[in-house]
Amino acid sequence: MFEARSPQSAHGTALAMVELIYHSIVREIRKDHQNALMGLIMNMMQTIVFVIAFYFMFSVLGLRGAAIKGDFLLYIMSGIFLFLTHTKAMGAVVKAEGPASAMMKHAPMNTIVTITAAAVGSLYIQVLSLLTVLFLYHVIMTPVLIEEPVNAFAMLLLAWFSGVAVGVIFLSLKPWFPGFVQIASQIYARANMIASGKMFVANTMPPYLISLFDWNPLFHSIDQARGFTFINYDPLNSTVSYPLILSCTLIMLGMMGEFYTRKYASVSWTAGK
Repeated sequence: MFEARSPQSAHGTALAMVELIYHSIVREIRKDHQNALMGLIMNMMQTIVFVIAFYFMFSVLGLRGAAIKGDFLLYIMSGIFLFLTHTKAMGAVVKAEGPASAMMKHAPMNTIVTITAAAVGSLYIQVLSLLTVLFLYHVIMTPVLIEEPVNAFAMLLLAWFSGVAVGVIFLSLKPWFPGFVQIASQIYARANMIASGKMFVANTMPPYLISLFDWNPLFHSIDQARGFTFINYDPLNSTVSYPLILSCTLIMLGMMGEFYTRKYASVSWTAGK
């Protein structure tokens, strides 16, 4: 506590920050499950349950013909993987420790570290679950063929990035309106069950429906991901630039709000919680 801090070079400071973020990520991953394997299994089971539920829903409602020509389960998974990655990233960032947290009493800690740890920890679990589910599907069911895997994975990262951006906005508002943020973030996550467009093929949607979905960065990410996944699908109603620009804008606004909040943060805000 009373240790005199010797000045560090820029290189040393960067390494110390990376090490701090790494340990924070490990702590974040182990927060819900002390057993990392159990946390991975639980996340995989959630993904598998989503896939099975949507498979039967499409089958019962007779919507399989409306899907993209190709592997039907891969079509479902392309939407669910991105939806879960986006939603989990948003939820993890919203739950990240803020400026009034007890962890902020430790000198090296700051909210940038906690936000980064929450976001990267969420991405780590989702990517590990995705690779495991795809591997099992490839081995047990049928070979997985993704036309442009690198670009498809980039769309997964874009969905994660936009989820982080939305989460930062909610996090900056959380100390001022905790009840509102809790309700609003849950409404946003539930609304994305439909608003993400994961159940629809954007090219087949009429213009009046497109206008109800194209505000959502996740809608663009999912549609573009399907264009990179399937050889016979070319997305016409979505872009990569919109979710990228919107996410960068939201992160800038969210961090500005977070820096302002940090100046006025008080431990009394979290008293009684």
